[in-house]
Amino acid sequence: MGEGLTSFQRRMKAIPEAVRDGVKLPLMRAADLVADTMRELAPVDEGDMLASIAVTGPNESTPPYSQPGGSSFVPANVAAVTVGNSNVRYAHLVEYGTTRTAAKPFFWPGFRLSRKKALAIIKRGIGKAIRGAK
Repeated sequence: MGEGLTSFQRRMKAIPEAVRDGVKLPLMRAADLVADTMRELAPVDEGDMLASIAVTGPNESTPPYSQPGGSSFVPANVAAVTVGNSNVRYAHLVEYGTTRTAAKPFFWPGFRLSRKKALAIIKRGIGKAIRGAK
């Protein structure tokens, strides 16, 4: 383990539990903002793919077959936005296209468009949680 990682882990353990818990709500609000942007950019107005855009909170598992990366465990202090589930396994084909259909990107453009505002929400939440823990 490198010194940088060890130092980071020490710093994370020093953060009071109340501060770590206080960050969950801003994380979820920021992830909801990203998911809403993706829904607005989706190339459909309704249907299974649109409904499969999901926000997964800390210490939960993403839906099976979701993109990017399939089902995975979301660690503490992290929120994930995914698209797809066991009924919708084609979101990546819509995003990137195929040899027969043009790409209709919505996932990564939605992330990029909302990233700055989402980070601001998270940073304000962290500051508020730290001030509240004093």
